[in-house]
Amino acid sequence: MSSTHFETIKQVISHRRAIFPPSYTDRVISKELLTELLDCAHAAPTHKLTQPWRFIVFREKGLVRLADQLAARYQAHSSPEQFLQKKLESTRDKVLRSGAVVAIVVAYSGTVPQWEELAATSCAVQNLWLAASAAGIGGYWSSPDTIKHIGDFLELAAHEECLGFFYMGYHDEPPRGANRRPLAEKIRWEE
Repeated sequence: MSSTHFETIKQVISHRRAIFPPSYTDRVISKELLTELLDCAHAAPTHKLTQPWRFIVFREKGLVRLADQLAARYQAHSSPEQFLQKKLESTRDKVLRSGAVVAIVVAYSGTVPQWEELAATSCAVQNLWLAASAAGIGGYWSSPDTIKHIGDFLELAAHEECLGFFYMGYHDEPPRGANRRPLAEKIRWEE
């Protein structure tokens, strides 16, 4: 790899931000591009090659089905005191404003600790997020309480768990800087 690759990846990493559905445009994300982005996710590191990540991609009419399911499950699993009509509408709206929503699923293999499967799946999502950002697509990972109640809709096996949804869409937001504390606060050198 050349120094050009290093500079490119540094730029992609430093410019990746959470971009939320209100900023998404109506531009369609093609199935071909989504496949390429998921191929980047699939290149994530994985202990013993368990490759625990699974992705269920909702687009077009699938977005309507997902919006309906998330809203219905929010309503069904919220106590009357907790239920907010505004949240129900927001749940539907953010799905319907998205170009695609990817359900993030981990399949526990039983051959390595569960935390390693979670870490590998998280690496896959980071790869997806970076690739999407480089392609001009905004996104963010959301893990609402309803993921505990969505397994039957997603047709998950007993050894699988939904970790949330990755919302995606083209957007027109200008680049913005990171909000991070100084790196020096997070490093201890032992030399």
